[in-house]
Amino acid sequence: MNPIRVVTVIHGYYPRVGGAERQMQFLAPRLRERGIELFIITRRYDRSLKPYEEIDGVPVYRLPVPGPKAVASLVFTLYALFTILRLRPHMIHAHEFISPSTVALLSKRWLGIPFVVTLHRSGPLGDVQKLSRKTSGRLRLDSLRKQTSSFVLISREIEEELTGIGIPPERMTMITNGVDTNVFTPLSLDEKVSLRQKLGLPESALIGIYTGRLAPEKRVDQLIQVWNKVRSDFPGAELLVLGQGTEDAKLRQLAGEGVRFLGGVDNVTPYLQASDLYVLPSIAEGLSVAMLEAMSCGVPALVTDVGGAREVITHGENGWIIPPDQIVDLEQAIRYLLENQEVRTSIGTAGRKRVMEAFSVKLAVEKLFDLYHQVVGKSEAYHV
Repeated sequence: MNPIRVVTVIHGYYPRVGGAERQMQFLAPRLRERGIELFIITRRYDRSLKPYEEIDGVPVYRLPVPGPKAVASLVFTLYALFTILRLRPHMIHAHEFISPSTVALLSKRWLGIPFVVTLHRSGPLGDVQKLSRKTSGRLRLDSLRKQTSSFVLISREIEEELTGIGIPPERMTMITNGVDTNVFTPLSLDEKVSLRQKLGLPESALIGIYTGRLAPEKRVDQLIQVWNKVRSDFPGAELLVLGQGTEDAKLRQLAGEGVRFLGGVDNVTPYLQASDLYVLPSIAEGLSVAMLEAMSCGVPALVTDVGGAREVITHGENGWIIPPDQIVDLEQAIRYLLENQEVRTSIGTAGRKRVMEAFSVKLAVEKLFDLYHQVVGKSEAYHV
């Protein structure tokens, strides 16, 4: 049997920062190590990026997206189809129900290539609910319902949404996000102090951290507003904000002393290892990769009750969960956790254990490997 050739179509890839992008960055080289011939097709959203390069041994094709949204989508789709025609994969793995899934649907229709789709977010901002509100979107959902070999789920909430539009259980595969627990690992106290010195961070101050996109739904503005108030009772406490996005300028204007913007950081691991508390106040998530990275580093995670948070965290045991968009609850939780080192240590240790047991990247790679073989094994084209 020949090696399986898979094309992954995704809106963004390294160096773009985001949960889906980071997850694929973890998975792609490991899948190639397992013998999958994997290729990435993504957008060339920045002209300084190369149209083609290999990253960690993974071929990455960045396609043009010129002009307004509709034109950009059309151009991306056409170039993607041409690239797929040249690569002749055995299957396609599309991410989200937008342009990547359009590429997958057309490839199935014209070239007979089977495909799977991963959804990365649930709720009002997720693909299912957004498309369900539009006539054209409902038609797209119907096409995907009929043509997709398997829907890859990262949370039970997404599973419930797909069940609600008529996707049967046998067409869904749960493969949660995962992180490399050998990279995202805790440090001893002495190592932490030494690392802070190298990073130019205060050695003894309390440090909070947010990593991810600076987008409205992440509610980083609420975090900064709370931090500005909390800092008066915790002199020297600092909040590290790692990431880029449309909210950058607005957030910098809101920030007072004790808030550091570090921009897009390739390697977030040392900043997580140097921190005392991770905060994610988002109103919409699938299953946050940033949250899993923090927990794997033994950093206590304070997150909102959205997406797959409760599938990972048991409140007060291995993390802390609050309602979304409740700024008073956010402030109270930050104050409580900053005041109680024993609680932070306890839930940080338990959080690390939880990720190692159920959310390692190794487990995600094995499940994807099996899914790819299952989908391709049913394809007549693979056996010809």
